[in-house]
Amino acid sequence: MLAPQRQQAILERVRRSGGVRVADLVRELGVSDMTIRRDLEALAERGLLEKVHGGATINGPGSTEEPGFAAKSMRQQPEKDAIARSAAALVGPGTAVALSAGTTTWTLAHHLVDVPELTVITNSIPVADVFHRSPRADRTVVLTGGVRTPSDALVGPVAVAAIRRLHVDTLFLGVHGMSVKAGFTTPNLLESETDRELVASAHRLVVPADHTKWGTVGISTIAELSEADVVISDAGLPEEARAELAERAGQLIIAEDPK
Repeated sequence: MLAPQRQQAILERVRRSGGVRVADLVRELGVSDMTIRRDLEALAERGLLEKVHGGATINGPGSTEEPGFAAKSMRQQPEKDAIARSAAALVGPGTAVALSAGTTTWTLAHHLVDVPELTVITNSIPVADVFHRSPRADRTVVLTGGVRTPSDALVGPVAVAAIRRLHVDTLFLGVHGMSVKAGFTTPNLLESETDRELVASAHRLVVPADHTKWGTVGISTIAELSEADVVISDAGLPEEARAELAERAGQLIIAEDPK
């Protein structure tokens, strides 16, 4: 394997799992420790990854970077749809659910529009709009109000006050990232406060999050991994992440693309 091919393989591994160890790469690629370290140095100089002691990690966005809703909605669309289908299967008629802001919860909303006698609490303008565009006389939608963020979430004291006295059967929590150390995170401090109030209001916490969220860390923790009753991800979730989530969360569901 030529150096460019080997470096591409290393970069794909880092992007898939969030990080690599030198020892693992030596074993998998059948080259020397020094060769792997030179490859990592070359990739780091190009800004494609970040070298750390004993390996490398993904050179991801900063912990406070918050892409807009439109930009995020274009990412991992097949995975998000598969996750949304699995999440919708957890919702029965006549229940009260909360959907926090996010493009995965927005996708989920499209799969919930035909559920009868549903009560929906949300702090997401796009999520509320999905239900508004498909009206049902037997549905109640509560939009919390609050200050609008770049991801079209409504946050702050108005949103928190609206949520504080509510009780829902299930919360579907959209997250910016998830990791063993930081848990489920967001890059927006006010959104984190509002999301924590949603977590407190729910009997069951379900986190629908595609595989790219693993290893991404926002500035503020919403909840620990162990607080999730269910985590729903996709087939791209690396094995080490599956093992951690299976151990720490109540249940891990891997959604398969029906195609």
